[in-house]
Amino acid sequence: MLNYDAFAYLPSSEELPDSDETPVDNELQDLIPGLLKTILALVWSDRWDWFFGVDMGIYYDPNLPAIVPDGFLSLGVPRVTKETLRPSYVLWEENRLPILALEVVSKSYRGEYTFKKEIYRQGLGILYYVVYNPFRKKKHLWKCIN
Repeated sequence: MLNYDAFAYLPSSEELPDSDETPVDNELQDLIPGLLKTILALVWSDRWDWFFGVDMGIYYDPNLPAIVPDGFLSLGVPRVTKETLRPSYVLWEENRLPILALEVVSKSYRGEYTFKKEIYRQGLGILYYVVYNPFRKKKHLWKCIN
């Protein structure tokens, strides 16, 4: 009987590009996810079973490019792997879906309310998707789509 493991032949995180090389167009796209990561590091300083990625590619299908949220949270994974830093988050290596994705709206619309929402929900199965829009004039700046 032939035993075939498809996952053994998928590209590794070292072989995949680590970003989509799209520059941020406002400082908040770095500050907001960085602030959230810092808060988590303070609150969960004694825990090593979580990872918060900032502007890091999430590979969910070997035939598709990575999706790169401004920030994402995964629980039940080590903060550091193999004594190195992750170049990207590869689902077939991590075996754990992120539970939260964060997007900070750009000056130029990049699909935060449409196609990215669908990729996070259907393609990845992420439970919480948060969109922060600093350009909106209404007081409700956060939108969580589950």
